[in-house]
Amino acid sequence: MKIWMFIAGLNGAVAVLMGAFAAHAMGPGHPFASAFSTAAHYHLVHAAAMAIAALAAQGAAGPRARMAAMLFLAGILLFSGSLYMLTLTGLRAFSYITPVGGLALVAGWLVLALAALKLETS
Repeated sequence: MKIWMFIAGLNGAVAVLMGAFAAHAMGPGHPFASAFSTAAHYHLVHAAAMAIAALAAQGAAGPRARMAAMLFLAGILLFSGSLYMLTLTGLRAFSYITPVGGLALVAGWLVLALAALKLETS
């Protein structure tokens, strides 16, 4: 659990920095500003989701919650990472990776929902 909270925190910080870069360094006239902002937005939201999964990673819910955290990390790297790379390099080849990352993010939410079914109630 501790390592996933650490990774979530680092991802949250990087996402905020990427959002600031999109807003201040790129500006609204940049041809890829919208894609970069989308990447930063999804990055930040899923860093928070990873933290939620880490908090749920206890007891019977643990394995599913850890899997959700892994899927969120994979989704961040593939979805947001491919959009960052597309924006910074202009290489359209990165856009083929984006949907795979999106599927990992969706899968992370579904696995987190399944983990919730295993949480113990007090």
